[in-house]
Amino acid sequence: MPVLPVSRGPLSAALLAALSGPAPGLDDAEALRDVAVPSPADPFADEDLQLALYCAYELHYRGLDGVDAAWEWSPALLALRGRMEAVFEAGLRALVPDVGPAPSAEDVDLAIREIAAEDAPGLSQYLQRSATIDQYREVLVQRSAYQLKEADPHSWAMPRLYGAPKAALVEIQADEYGGGRPERMHARLFADTMEALGLDSDYGAYLDRIPARALSTVNLMSFFGLHRRWRGAIIGHLALFESTSSIPNGRYAAGLRRLGRDDEAAVAFFDEHVEADAVHENLATVDMAGGLIRQDPSLAGDVLFGARCLAELEGAWTGEVLAAFEAGRSSLLHPLERTPVAA
Repeated sequence: MPVLPVSRGPLSAALLAALSGPAPGLDDAEALRDVAVPSPADPFADEDLQLALYCAYELHYRGLDGVDAAWEWSPALLALRGRMEAVFEAGLRALVPDVGPAPSAEDVDLAIREIAAEDAPGLSQYLQRSATIDQYREVLVQRSAYQLKEADPHSWAMPRLYGAPKAALVEIQADEYGGGRPERMHARLFADTMEALGLDSDYGAYLDRIPARALSTVNLMSFFGLHRRWRGAIIGHLALFESTSSIPNGRYAAGLRRLGRDDEAAVAFFDEHVEADAVHENLATVDMAGGLIRQDPSLAGDVLFGARCLAELEGAWTGEVLAAFEAGRSSLLHPLERTPVAA
């Protein structure tokens, strides 16, 4: 499990200091009430807020090294997390104030494909055509916050679904988890790619280097996945993800091959997603998202909201990374050492 990161402001400093000690009793919901939560104009670029929220969510995954496991369900921490989530949600609603007409179960796949077709900064094209191996390594570091737990945020939706959409989600997730083969789990394949490019694949190893924009994309999945009221949004998020993954991953693989990295360890993760996500696209949009709306039409707007939030946060992250690369600087908070990578 990851060690406690370095704080990035007063909010994360207060939270990390508290997590270093014993969790307060279950009857003490006021222990962190004096910790101030900022309301920045752009919460998704706020390093302090996104790190604090990420750490609060991490307690529901593998935990943080040295942190009392009782913190996970501490009323005091949940109250603080709720205040952070209120700022996060307000930011999402400002980004996506209106999703438009709610689609029918038969039309949701077209609505999601329309979102997928909208213009966004072309990180995959840049990696395919222009990126250096060091820039590839930085993208892997940024993505490691999600990819090393790849399927887990969406799996929170399983107990909240039933029938056809649940069956579709389970089928997608089974592939993400390698179909019962640990060496084929997508998180394992991503770790293999990191190692092939000379990176540390330990879970959470680069948390102190990953900027707020990247953390916000992971926090989005945790926020939707951990709240039953957002079950429609996490399904819309996954449906769009599966609809927009195959072509970019083909470009990522092509870029690595352009750089002479055609070894299986380096490209297997991307090649796997070209094939798997092409299969998953209809399953995710028609059977999963469409099936959920067929069961409960009131969730149609939330499905589109989840998809649009993904598009907005991914677009902002991509734009920030590309701006850094085009300016000739690192996209990370602290640049990596330039180490030789064996061909």
